[in-house]
Amino acid sequence: MNFLHRHAYDFGAGFAALVWAVMPKRRRIAVENVLKCGVATDPKEARRIARKSFCHLAGHVCEALCVPCVVNAENWREHLDVETEASPEAVKLLLESPDTPIILASAHHGVWEAATNVISFARPMIAIARVMNNKLVAKWMKNHHFRGPVTVIDKKNGFTPEIMRQWKDERAAMTILMDQHTSGGLKLEFLGRPAKTFTSVTRLAMRTGYPVVVGSFVRVAPYRYRLVGGAPLRFSRGDDLAKCTQILNDRLGEAIRKYPEQYLWAHRRWR
Repeated sequence: MNFLHRHAYDFGAGFAALVWAVMPKRRRIAVENVLKCGVATDPKEARRIARKSFCHLAGHVCEALCVPCVVNAENWREHLDVETEASPEAVKLLLESPDTPIILASAHHGVWEAATNVISFARPMIAIARVMNNKLVAKWMKNHHFRGPVTVIDKKNGFTPEIMRQWKDERAAMTILMDQHTSGGLKLEFLGRPAKTFTSVTRLAMRTGYPVVVGSFVRVAPYRYRLVGGAPLRFSRGDDLAKCTQILNDRLGEAIRKYPEQYLWAHRRWR
């Protein structure tokens, strides 16, 4: 690794620390979220977690942009810790069973951008995300950031028949961050607080029968990521939509409480 790659996270986190000082609204939102979720009861500790998480976001994005220059087909397993806090069944399904389409449900927690790149060496990835409006930026991201078999789908377009066929044919991992605010969805508990919740993951799992791996990849060192999550879940058409979606929320909440400094507390998840 050269100097830039080695310190990409530090550069991003350092810049964010300066920006944090001039963003009182985001500071207030983040600190309130930490306190109301019971992650911290002391305001000073809540401010520390909120600031750390804000810096982590920028650091993670900068490091993720350098992942294609550091991680490759020969060394990608060296950059993953899948033995410390992950279910062996989930690890096997995610990394060693490329013949099975799966759903990877996560949140704005840990290193979701970097993990997508790394896991693509094990299986094709389909990521549901907001596509950049700027065509030049979107093209650069496709050519230089997501270099492997990663298909980024604009979340505005939904799950078209073409995407469903691609998912099945490629045996891909359909990756969805399910902690975004929605005016629709179901009002369920997330980190102990009512929040409108997308049901896309649950409905897809019920419809297809494909297994769901729920959890996060967290950063433990430069370009070293740890999978945190439980055993895979399977839902069927007759299951209760609300109860199954609540299970997903609870799983994500467990991972976030273990590593609160890596969650995006500054976004307005609860409205």
